[in-house]
Parts: sequence; C-alpha cells; structure tokens
Amino acid sequence: MESTRRTLFKAATWQLTGLASMAVLGYAITGSLEAAGGLALTSMALSTVCYVLHEKLWARVAWGRLPGPGDHVSRSPAGVSPEAGAGTSAR
Repeated sequence: MESTRRTLFKAATWQLTGLASMAVLGYAITGSLEAAGGLALTSMALSTVCYVLHEKLWARVAWGRLPGPGDHVSRSPAGVSPEAGAGTSAR
C-alpha cells in the first residue's frame, strides 16, 4: 500500500501529461484556445478524482499481489484462518 501523498503526486504528474495532450487535441478539433483550455481543465479535474479513487480501491484488493520481503504468507486453505481450525474437530 502506498501513502496518500504518493498517490496524489503520481496523479498530478499523470494529469499534467493528460492536460497537455487534451489541450492539443481540443485545439486541433475546435481551433479555439479557450474551448481547448476549458476542455483540458475539465478533463483533468474529473480524471484526477477518478484516478485517486481507482488507486485507493485497488489498494484494498489483494488479488494478484505478490508478497514482498517480510510479508507474512499464510499457507491455510482459502477463506480459513489458521486460528479457526486449531484444536477443533469437525462435527
């Protein structure tokens, strides 16, 4: 998991790239700097919010994550905690 500060910094650098490309595309389509700027800024604001939410949601998903050094990896069957089966018998 990464810090909120890191996620926001990544979002900002990515959005600067998107801002430039959207402004160029908007100008190429409309021929207006004002329309291109408005389109680029609106797209940037919406995309930043969506990116941060997407990153935070995926940070909670364990699927596909490889264990790093020092991570505890349980060898118990999926969905069964090691403590739940200790000292109990099946009924």
